Amino acid sequence: MNFSEVFKLSSLLCKFSPDGRYLASCVQYRLIVRDVNNLQILQLYTCLDQIQYIEWSSDSLFILCAMYKRGIVQVWSLEQPDWHCKIDEGSAGLVASCWSPDGRHILNTTEFYLRITVWSLCTKSVSYIKYPKACQHGIAFTKDGRYMALAERRDCKDFISLFVCSDWQLLRHFDTETQDLSGIEWAPNGCVLAVWDTCLEYKILLYSLDGRLLSTYSAYEWSLGIKSVAWSPSSQFLAIGSYDEKVRILNHVTWKKITEFEHPATIANPKIIVYKEMEKSPRVETESLAFPPARAQASALFSTQSKYDISQVPVSLQYIKPVADRANPRIGIGMLAFSPDNCFLATKNDNIPNAIWIWDVQKLKLFVVLEQLYAVQLFQWDPRQPRLAICTGNSKVYLWSPAGCVSVQVPMEGDFQVLSLCWHSSGDSMALLTKDNFCMCYLEREEVK
Repeated sequence: MNFSEVFKLSSLLCKFSPDGRYLASCVQYRLIVRDVNNLQILQLYTCLDQIQYIEWSSDSLFILCAMYKRGIVQVWSLEQPDWHCKIDEGSAGLVASCWSPDGRHILNTTEFYLRITVWSLCTKSVSYIKYPKACQHGIAFTKDGRYMALAERRDCKDFISLFVCSDWQLLRHFDTETQDLSGIEWAPNGCVLAVWDTCLEYKILLYSLDGRLLSTYSAYEWSLGIKSVAWSPSSQFLAIGSYDEKVRILNHVTWKKITEFEHPATIANPKIIVYKEMEKSPRVETESLAFPPARAQASALFSTQSKYDISQVPVSLQYIKPVADRANPRIGIGMLAFSPDNCFLATKNDNIPNAIWIWDVQKLKLFVVLEQLYAVQLFQWDPRQPRLAICTGNSKVYLWSPAGCVSVQVPMEGDFQVLSLCWHSSGDSMALLTKDNFCMCYLEREEVK
């Protein structure tokens, strides 16, 4: 495994282009575009204010930079560096911005969710969509880019509008049986739309493309409900993470529950492998030490290495009792993601913040538990194979595959605390992000099989 030098970064804004050729990063009001292969700067753009969000167009030819405080979006072209576009929402303000799947329209959500403005880069035309719902997952595009679903709120009732992305014509409009809709997401095959209710009401509804209600699922009543949702890449399974510390799996034929995965604080099954991260201080030969020690040698002196040991069951995981009288309690399944080959599901229970649970989807059983020394910040699957990358806010990156686990020290001077990461589309490299810096990590395919 090899690492690049360290580059400056602001607000964890670092993204690979969809075609995998470029890497965009931000340093305050500057947008820097690099060649992925040699990390040379190809373009340097200066925006009008500090950048708060960036997104590539689907064809990797344009990149938008949103400055929400100023209500401005600036768009830059990689093919024509002299061309640029500025969209100013004025007094309407700006809370969100994204590309349409064709990479030629930009959807801006104004303050207070009064409307969504659709700007065309080709014709410079503007159209408006009224009543968008103020929720985190209110816009969803099908994977093929043909349709957009939008959550709406009008007259104190929730609705879904389906639009054709080619001309923004309304295809369907229907109300949903939700109290306070919280999010929507298309199945990868674009045939089914999942709609889930507020965390105060456990309810998930499944609609077809023509607006028919296919099924409704509710696991229990009178308690905090759904916290996270994930479709499997094959669209055969829908995983629902709940505040009761369980994941329920629905199948795509009857939309009924086929199993539920519990996340107990004690692992007692001897068939389950529990990898526990152990810290070890590196040995330093004192005779060979120069004084004062070289910087690289000094950082090695004080950094602690770690490795994974296989624990003997039963294993008690570190459990944090949630504070019940505060908003957004740290309880329940906060993160879940399927591997790209559909074989594994990784989950994190917020009550047990240091652990990752990996489930065998084919056998519908727990396969592996990883117990880290620090709370898991993020995990993300390699886009090409069942390999999971994990960061915990320290100077290490962790990899799991069915063959085993590895802990890798990022060999940087100073305090390189990895808070986030993102895979390159090839699966051969990833960017490791800290609060103020980032570096590239290059993997050999044979390293973790």
